[in-house]
Amino acid sequence: MSNQQYGLLATHLLQESRRSTQSSSFFKYNDALVRSIIREQRQLESSLVLHITKSPPTQPPPPAVILLQTAILRNKRCLLAYHAHRLDDLRDMYWAVGGALPHILNHPDTRSKLSPHEVDYLRSYHTSAMDFRAHFSSELDIMATMTSPPKELHVTVKVVKDCGVIQTELGPIDFSKGQRFVVRRADIEHLIFQGYLEVISGRDT
Repeated sequence: MSNQQYGLLATHLLQESRRSTQSSSFFKYNDALVRSIIREQRQLESSLVLHITKSPPTQPPPPAVILLQTAILRNKRCLLAYHAHRLDDLRDMYWAVGGALPHILNHPDTRSKLSPHEVDYLRSYHTSAMDFRAHFSSELDIMATMTSPPKELHVTVKVVKDCGVIQTELGPIDFSKGQRFVVRRADIEHLIFQGYLEVISGRDT
């Protein structure tokens, strides 16, 4: 590996993140490039150890040591930035669907872009969000997507798509397509956002 190639792979990884941001797209996890950078890291670390071993302890480190250390640290920062950017996107994606994890993981296109570790992260994040939500279940629904206070606590909704049994303050309700219910808005706000339920106005009832 020539000196001119140090950090080139990591630069490509950051450019990919930048393209993702500029196009508002979520790209497939670049496993091949990440693995190549990790292999480069191991080569750089081996070369660094070799140069340090050969250098007299009483003399300043040779320029090669500084160069290798700089390349290693830069690669680490680029890897961290790439993965932090993807985790930010995953969290945004999670809250955009009201915390409906199956909606993300069951979507073939989205699932194909995730690494196994990212799937594990989403599941762990969802578990933490649900545990946190349980502490405020009677006062606040942290999964709700409302940006302004509702005018009514209860709403009449029509089931547009089957979404199964949902736990509400009235108990479990099986939301089957075509049925109508009067329920607490906080219990089903995320289902409205996801398109499973439709709010019926007074004129439509």
